[in-house]
Amino acid sequence: MPLLPAANRTKRIVTLSLPIIGGMASQNILNLVDTAMVGTLGDVALAATGMGSFAIFMAFSIIMGLSAGVQAIAARRLGEGRHGQTAVALNTGIILALIWAVPWTMLGHTLAPKMFDFLLDDPAVLAEAVPYFRTRLLATLAVGLNFSFRGYWNGVNKPKLYMGTLVLSHICNLFLNWVLIYGNLGAPAMGTLGAATASAIATYVAAATYMIAGFYLARGNGFLKVLPSKLDFKHLIKLAIPASMAQFFMATGYTALMWIVAQTGTSALAAANVLLTVTLVPILVGLGFGFVAASMVGQALGRGDVRDAEAWGWDTVKIAVIVVGSMGLPMVLIPQTLLSCFLHDPLTREIAVDALRLVGATMGIDAVGLVLLNAMYGAGHSRPVFVVGTTLQWGMGLPLAYLAGPVMGLDLVWIWGAILLYRGGQSAIYAHMWRGRGWSEVEL
Repeated sequence: MPLLPAANRTKRIVTLSLPIIGGMASQNILNLVDTAMVGTLGDVALAATGMGSFAIFMAFSIIMGLSAGVQAIAARRLGEGRHGQTAVALNTGIILALIWAVPWTMLGHTLAPKMFDFLLDDPAVLAEAVPYFRTRLLATLAVGLNFSFRGYWNGVNKPKLYMGTLVLSHICNLFLNWVLIYGNLGAPAMGTLGAATASAIATYVAAATYMIAGFYLARGNGFLKVLPSKLDFKHLIKLAIPASMAQFFMATGYTALMWIVAQTGTSALAAANVLLTVTLVPILVGLGFGFVAASMVGQALGRGDVRDAEAWGWDTVKIAVIVVGSMGLPMVLIPQTLLSCFLHDPLTREIAVDALRLVGATMGIDAVGLVLLNAMYGAGHSRPVFVVGTTLQWGMGLPLAYLAGPVMGLDLVWIWGAILLYRGGQSAIYAHMWRGRGWSEVEL
């Protein structure tokens, strides 16, 4: 089967990417505004929410793999022409989220004090981080539902629903932040606990919105009508476990990175929190392109067209490198201006300047890995992606970061350089894997 002309393929990628990137942009804006709002409370609050956010990312990551699994299966069924079966994977994801959420929430709540006692040495930061984590952990069920729906809507080429729901939940989060952090409209001023409460409520608002949309728009595709079979559970678990473990080890790795930075001081930890928040802007855009690649690859494989699937991966990479690489330019050219929106202490701000420049200069390289890892998820090639990413992060990035920081006493730019080195290596290996086409042999 001949490939679509290049112009048509580019238009298709851009058309599907824009709603996803729009949703990601709203998440970026929320992250930035959230950090700016908490930043007015000082370095202790920033450090507490920074460490707390990465710990909650670690806790939630174990269920995030549902998105990759649901998307891969839904896209494959759509490509096969089995439209009435596309939502069966979504039903399976919802059931697995319900089974997992309660025991995981209870375990995390119990272990939180010991975990943060290990991660943090500053008693003031510790006092705020534990309740922040525990409150956000209450949204575990909603996170599982949201990621299942995200995979489904993207897999069946309905990214506008994903974007609209994200925007709604982020507006809710922002409003509740204003009310609960500062004590507006007669509410108590809860500080960092208010930020956590706002995030948890907004996550459930998103889940409720997705459920309503599912009843209206996916019932004909089997949503809550077709009971998943044992084979459906087997397929989703087979895809979701490696993806979830990849997310878990990545999140645990970034939590470990924050611990490494914390050994150099609270100001460095506050700077690292802002640095990661700013970096998320282009990274989430890159992930948006990756979600499109996953859908197009899955649908092409459903049609039995491996050549078309490979081309969708490379075409998406080309666009993502240009867009994401361009977004890194302000980090290189005006880092002080960007950082001044969040860090009000000049000394803390200076800690992050060179590291932010380095991040901006390497964003185009990172975009390659972001797209191709998701493209391989779309093909169901989850396990090798997990092995490569986890090995590089824990075998190279984190040991070098620890050597640079706590051992050698170097500043934040050297710690960040170690992480960016592993990210660049990851992009190169994923490109080699994509060219090898081993991902095209997975049966779903």
